[in-house]
Amino acid sequence: MRNLKETKIAVIGLGYVGLPLALAFSKKFSVIGYDLSQDRVGELKKGFDRTKEMSPKDLVESKKLVFTNKESDIAPANVYILALPTPVNEFNVPDFTALINASTAVGKYIKKGDVIIYESTVYPGATREVCVGALEQSSGMKFNKDFFVGYSPERISPADKLKLADIKKVTSGSNEETADFVDALYKQIIKAGTHRVSSLEVAEACKVIENAQRDINIGFMNEVAILLNKLNIDTKEVTDAMKTKWNALSFVPGLVGGHCIGVDPYYLVHKAQSVGHNMGILKATRTINDGMGFYVANKIVQLMSKNNVGIPGSRVLLMGTTFKENCPDIRNARPLDIKKALEEYNIGVDVCDPVADPKEMKKIYGIELVQKPKNGFYDGIVIAVMHKQFAELGIKKIKSFGKKKSIIYDLKSIYKKNETDGRL
Repeated sequence: MRNLKETKIAVIGLGYVGLPLALAFSKKFSVIGYDLSQDRVGELKKGFDRTKEMSPKDLVESKKLVFTNKESDIAPANVYILALPTPVNEFNVPDFTALINASTAVGKYIKKGDVIIYESTVYPGATREVCVGALEQSSGMKFNKDFFVGYSPERISPADKLKLADIKKVTSGSNEETADFVDALYKQIIKAGTHRVSSLEVAEACKVIENAQRDINIGFMNEVAILLNKLNIDTKEVTDAMKTKWNALSFVPGLVGGHCIGVDPYYLVHKAQSVGHNMGILKATRTINDGMGFYVANKIVQLMSKNNVGIPGSRVLLMGTTFKENCPDIRNARPLDIKKALEEYNIGVDVCDPVADPKEMKKIYGIELVQKPKNGFYDGIVIAVMHKQFAELGIKKIKSFGKKKSIIYDLKSIYKKNETDGRL
């Protein structure tokens, strides 16, 4: 097996996955942290992490970690870990652009015996089918003869208390020796331990199915919530009652966004179609979950109408747009589906989010965030993401943003039923 002591790592992509990895490995090894974004690298060098996952102290005290946006700086490494996003396009087809470009770039610098490890979520077989070809073409070397590949799916959940070292890591390699090396490498930083599997494909399947399973469970609860709403039964009261049974699952209805659960299932659907299999349950789930924002918007319009609020020309405050509480990630921001649907009724929508980066919101979505909502200004208020700043306001303050006849829709069912006008 390769000598761990001689390992020098380059982490490609310094986002929610790559940065924690780079910092963790830098406690044991020399690490080059590479990102295309000059702004991102500049911020990290100054001790600022816009994802809010790492503190200035973490960044400044890391003596064996060098940040760079200069591609050639990755050349001294002999282990390359790629942590790039794997989104879908407008037709929900997997988009491997970032992964292919990164593999091509790495291929220019790899040497005989080097190991390239992928962490990005893909469908089973994608590492061999997509990434290895890019590496071979760029390097002019042969897979499993000159260079070797590992796959260890990321399991980081942004803004959660459970950190990288505390989450068990699945590892794999393109041959036995590489699998041994990859497993031993991650054991250096993962306190929770590792779980080595027999192939790259098993590790890939593990990750994408983990997220697809969660998607299906949330989708079922969303369908249940729609049914219970029609039966005039409170969903929150039902789920609270269910939790009294020891083996009840803790899934609740809600919007499914972000870079994982709302995207990864499409990779599995795509792969299934390529071998002639129809993932009917998963496709139906995606339809249900992608439609929840529009369902919520229609409920809000109904509530406003029942409260004698004129719909055209009215104004609604959307509180929260990131994909989860206390996390600045605005990728695949599903609360914006509510905004889009309400605007089709000629309702004006202001978005307030103290956690999201105003510059990114403007750049990506063209939305100017409202920093301080006006008192007595809104006909409707939607509590979409309960950031701690919103929780600290309390329901009385939130109500003060609305007019006398305004309605409040509590999408997350945070407050008591009688404190708001509607909830999922």
